[in-house]
Order: sequence, then C-alpha cells, then structure tokens
Amino acid sequence: MAASVEITEVRVLEGPNLYFPRPAGKISLALPGYVDADSAVLQRIGGELHLRRRDPGAPGSTVRRQHVASLVERVVRIIARDAGISRLAVRVRQAGDGSLVVAFALRHRGRVALLTQALDEVLPTLLDGGDPAATLADAAHRVAQGDPGEQLRPLRPKMPVVAVTGTNGKTTTTRLIAHLGMTAGLKTGWSSTDGVLIQGELVEYGDYSGPAGARTALRDGVQFGVLETARGGMLLKGLGTAHNDVSVVTNVSADHLGQNGIDTVDQLAEVKAIITKVTKPNGWVVLNGDDPRVWAMRTTASAPVWCFSLDPESPSLREARDSGGRGITVDDGTIVVLVPGLAPEPLMSVLDVPMTLCGLSSHNLANALAGAAAALGAGIPRDAVIEGLRTFVPDAAHNAGRMNIYSLGLPDGGEVTVILDMAHNEGGLEALLRVARGLCEQGAHLVLGLGTGGDRTDEILRNLGEMAGRDADRVHIQHKAKYLRDRTMADLEAKLVEGLSRVGATSLSSSPTELEGLQALLADAHDGDVLAMMTHESRAQLHDWLLAQGGGEDSPEAVRHKVIRARGEHEAEDEIVALWQIDDPAERIAVGAKLRDRFPDDARVLYEYAGTFDSAGEEEQAVAAYDKALAAGLREPFHRRALIQKASTLRHLGRLEESQEILDDLAAAWPDNDAIALFRALTMHDRQLDAAALGDVLRRLVLRSTDPEVDRYRRSLTAFTDEVR
Repeated sequence: MAASVEITEVRVLEGPNLYFPRPAGKISLALPGYVDADSAVLQRIGGELHLRRRDPGAPGSTVRRQHVASLVERVVRIIARDAGISRLAVRVRQAGDGSLVVAFALRHRGRVALLTQALDEVLPTLLDGGDPAATLADAAHRVAQGDPGEQLRPLRPKMPVVAVTGTNGKTTTTRLIAHLGMTAGLKTGWSSTDGVLIQGELVEYGDYSGPAGARTALRDGVQFGVLETARGGMLLKGLGTAHNDVSVVTNVSADHLGQNGIDTVDQLAEVKAIITKVTKPNGWVVLNGDDPRVWAMRTTASAPVWCFSLDPESPSLREARDSGGRGITVDDGTIVVLVPGLAPEPLMSVLDVPMTLCGLSSHNLANALAGAAAALGAGIPRDAVIEGLRTFVPDAAHNAGRMNIYSLGLPDGGEVTVILDMAHNEGGLEALLRVARGLCEQGAHLVLGLGTGGDRTDEILRNLGEMAGRDADRVHIQHKAKYLRDRTMADLEAKLVEGLSRVGATSLSSSPTELEGLQALLADAHDGDVLAMMTHESRAQLHDWLLAQGGGEDSPEAVRHKVIRARGEHEAEDEIVALWQIDDPAERIAVGAKLRDRFPDDARVLYEYAGTFDSAGEEEQAVAAYDKALAAGLREPFHRRALIQKASTLRHLGRLEESQEILDDLAAAWPDNDAIALFRALTMHDRQLDAAALGDVLRRLVLRSTDPEVDRYRRSLTAFTDEVR
C-alpha cells in the first residue's frame, strides 16, 4: 500500500532560485492520503491548526489540492515559529506530477534536513488523528535543538559579472561577451556547458553552467566574469552568485520540458527570469524584445532594461527607451545603439561581424546584439566592443560547435561545405537549416545529419523529423549514445522517422555514431553540396577528422564568398556587369585582365575574362581561357555556359568534331536546353549534316510547341521530321 505521505525530493538551493532571491530549502511531497481523505478529516485538522481555508473540497479535486497546500504551509510556519525561526518566508506550489513543493528561505544548510524530518513525522500523525498541539510542539523542539549546519553564503563577486541564460544561443553569447572582455584587456573568466575557461585556457572540462562553474570562473585575479546559467543548475542548486551586474536572456522555447517539475514553456520562462531579479539596480537587464516571454520579464526585473531586437521598428525598443532603458538593433545593415534623447549611434556594419555570416545567420545576429549590449552595459569601452565583434570568428577556436564551417575536397573531385553545429532542439535546427540553405548554390543540395538527445519529448522529436524532411534535400540519421537519456536508439529513431513521414520524407541511412554519420553524408555528397551536422557528443572528433582528411575551416572571407555565390552573385558582381558595358573590345580585355589579376584563382572571373577574348574575335586565346576557367572548378550555370561558348568558338576555328563532341555531351545532360540544341545544329550544319540538324530542331519544335495548329498536326509533323532526321 502506498504511503499517505512521501518525501520525494529534498534540495538545498545555495543561491537565488525559482522561489526566493536568496538561498532556500525545497521539499517535494506526494500526499495521496491528504488528497483522497474524507472531507471531515481535513476539516478537523484545519480547525485544530486554525486554518482560514475551511472547505477542503472533494477528494482529488483542484480545490482539495489547494486546501492541502494551505494546510502544509500552515504546518511549516507553526513548526518554524515554535522552533524560534522568526519570519520564515515560505512558498508552496503544485508540481506538474501532482506533488507539492514546499520552499522556504534559509541561512543554514542543516535546517532543510530538520524541517524535512519534521514534516515526515507530523503530516502522517495529523492524518491518523494524533494530537496536533503535542505533535507540532515535539517537532518544533527537535528542529530548535538540531544542528543548523553551515551558514549558506552565496558568492558575492568583486568584479563585474554578466549572467547569460536562454534556450538557444546562451553558450555563443557567453563566449562572445568573454571575447569582448579580453579584447578590452581584462583578465576574463567564464563558465559554460563546455567547461570553465580563464583567458581562453580551459581549466575545467564538462558542463559547468551551474554554481560550481561560477565559483571556479570567478577566482581571485579575474577582472571580468561571464556565466552561462542553465535551467538545470538554477532548479537543482540555485544561482552561483548572489547578484550580477548585467543579465542576458536570449530567448525561451520548448526544451527539456517534463524535467524537474517544468512542464510548460511559461514555467521555463519563469526559471530563466531568475537571473533578471538579482541584477544590481545600477546594472542592466538585456532582454530579447522579439520574444514575448522574454520581454515580459521586464516587469519583474531589478534593473533598467536594455532591449535587443532585429526589427528597428519594434515597439519593444520604443518601450525600453520610454522607460529610461536602452536599445540595440540593426538599421540598414548597421548595428545601432539607441539611447533616450539621442540620435541612433552607429556601431558597425553587420557585414563586418563574422559570426553573423554576412547576416545570413539571424540567430547569431541576435546573439551579437545581445552580447554587444551586455558588454557596453558592463562598462566595456565602445572601441573594444567593435574590435571584439570584428574578431570573434565562428570557428572551433572561438565558438566550437556553433556554426563551424569547413571546406572538404571529395575523392572524385569537387568540394563540399560541412557545417558542425550543436543544434539540439527545434530552434537550433531551424537556424542550422537556414544557414545551410543560404550556403547552397544553384543546383547544390542540402544534406542533413539529423540527431539529438533522448531527453526531448516524443512530439519534439517528431517535429525535428518533420522540419528535417521539409527543409533538407536529403536526410541521414546519426545517434549520440551518451545522450540517449533512458531511451534506446530504436525508440528515438522511430520518433524522428515518424516526423519525416509527415512530409513524405525518409532517412537514407542510420549511423550509431556521429563520425559514421558524417561519413555517410560524405558518401552521399556531390560537388557543391552543403552537409549540415547536428553534433554534440563527438564535435571535437569530427573537427579533427575533417582536418585529417584535408579539410579546413573557412575564414570569414571564404564564408562571405560562399554566401554571395549562393545568391547567384559574385563579390565583384558590379564590376563584372560594368565590364560588359564597355564597347571597345581592347579596353574590355584590359579591364578583364585587371579583374583576373585581383582574383587569379576565381573560376567565375576566369570565365568572364575568357568571354572578353571571345567577344573580340580572338578565338584561340578564348579557348585557352575557357579551359582555365573550367579547370578552376567553374560551377553551374557558368560551367554549362563556358562549355557552350567554347564549343561555339571551336566551330569558328573549324574544329568541328571537338565542338560537336562537347555539344553532344551537353545535349545528353541538358535535353531541355534550347541554346544547346541551337548551337549543336549550327555545328552540324557546318559539318554538312543539314538533314540531321534540321530534323533535330524541327522535332524539338514539334514536341515543345503549344500552338494549337501544331497540336492539330503533331502526329504528321512528328513523322515528317523523323524522315528528315
């Protein structure tokens, strides 16, 4: 038989927490005996305790649970009062699993165990009809005489400290702010899910996003501290510091729900808001004005609000300034700071902030805004913030596992782009897919390595599969054995596959490890493809493996080049357009040569340079130049165009067999391309193959024409053209 009262969890929260801005005890209780008791029994107990709330409600009802909560709170207050604990702050709340959480502020660790023991004895006794006065007096005596234990003293930092939380982006934002601090010349310590670092040197490896990380990062000699603050640490231990100078909340979305009594996104937002309630009054609370749940935190914040928003017209920016706060946003491609009563102050162009990937990564642009606001709010000089934003590169050294971009050659020739990112939820996958698609050139494919931890709900796993199937061209599943969290690989994969099936997609392979998953992606890749990996367990291993295979991390300039190329443009697009507006052939060749000298290995520029000879009638030079462009790895549609133009030039040179060989191959690869068909017909005419050329062109016209008269005679015309061919 189940116990009428059961203590299910006891915790000492050593710092500010969900219940109080100071240390607290937390006791979770299952109370089936009280929830299901006869109403007369609870009325008797309530009367003996002088409980104001007299109606216990029906067994199992919401009113009953509320009544039981009031009763338990009354018991705790009586015991504390009679034990000599004056003015004890108590909060009682229902948990999602039906249990009751009793939280109380405290100064000494031992009080938690003493009050737990008291409740464990008093509550069953009262339910069984014991004498309330004697029972409570005896419990209070034991609490008063018991060892209170050590005094809890949350760390009170002596240096400026920035606390960062959110569902996505908190690690990146933490790293960025730390980088800005170091750029300003400050000895900087920071803690995150990756470990604790001092001046960029790892001193502790592992997940240190809780109090232990704060104590290690804020050691003596550190001048500036940045603390990633995850929900788990706040719920299980409380904050690692009594206060912060600046707090940052990046966003709040569904993640890790169903754990530690947090079942809804609104409850999760309440947890994230903890850091905003202990910010020094002369500090800043940096909030995402584009996230309603985050922006709502301004109402309980303990310091002025600094709003960041991607929308310069956002009402949240106006509200922040109207209330004496500040804002930061992007206006016409420039990051600007908004201060009440002053004109917007330009900080720098988004194109000069590498972590935004030329603005392609909107989530990292938001992280950049949050990080810049936090650094400025913490007193980092403006020049240092600008220089830090300019030098914070999304590579394995500065931001490992967050949109790290590599180039890797394929065994059979060509090259692919590989993105390693620790996307683990819907927001992270959405950001990864957006960036990957933005790097895909015309004709290339986005190949996704799909995988996450097992501590996501079934519906989140299905949603991840649906997003992958909808937005990626091909999907491979790869597992993370260390993060299955009580699931099996088969169960986790089944949920992802269900999501894929919602949009008619399937996974092409399933790999037990991330490395095997990456290898499966590469086996499925073609020249120009973008391979996006959701990685966590083996991020460092994948990085090392890519380098060992001859791959390399892309520089900001290389990423910029890829982004522009994916748009179907070239970074010298305006100059290329201007080149073909020059009427004089000799001048056009000369200008083309200067452009080639600036981009000596750029296939697109070499192609345009070849065209200057072609248009000037210098066919021999044109053919040689086309060959150089093709050898440099020219991609579509320019690869096809270069071959067409080379074939046409060979025709003019009388090299007819070479011309037709190229055009035959092109016609097989691009059967619907009219330009190829026409150039091929001209070459065939020069080879005195007029009947075949005419027949091919006529047949193409017959098959493709939408003229109703042609349709009337299509069968006869098809037969006649076959005779000509």
